[in-house]
Amino acid sequence: MLRRSALKPRKQNSHRADAWKRCDPFLKWLRGRPCYLADKGGCAGDIVAAHFDPWGDKGTSTKVSDQAAFPLCGGHGGHHAEQHSIGWDSFQKKYDFDGRDVVTAYWLAWLEGTQMGRDWARKQEEAA
Repeated sequence: MLRRSALKPRKQNSHRADAWKRCDPFLKWLRGRPCYLADKGGCAGDIVAAHFDPWGDKGTSTKVSDQAAFPLCGGHGGHHAEQHSIGWDSFQKKYDFDGRDVVTAYWLAWLEGTQMGRDWARKQEEAA
């Protein structure tokens, strides 16, 4: 028999504490790019925003900042699944890249190279 508590909805974290880390327009833009490793082959599935933790801002029970994300294919057998199975260090060594450089390049390309990014940055400055 199930306990009553097993059927109650789980209480969700408000995520207000890490709201400053979120940037949905950037993630949407990333999902419209090809997989970062498309030229290496083996891509599978839709593109997802893979979050890398170059600055150590993850914290307990929170995601890494959205600005530290880049596009990887996310299907079964895709690069995102591979990264999860072997870990960031091995993944970077296998494909010979530095995640810090990659996430910085994508963030700056969006922030400075798109109207959406420039608008977002302006709104952040106005809110500060």
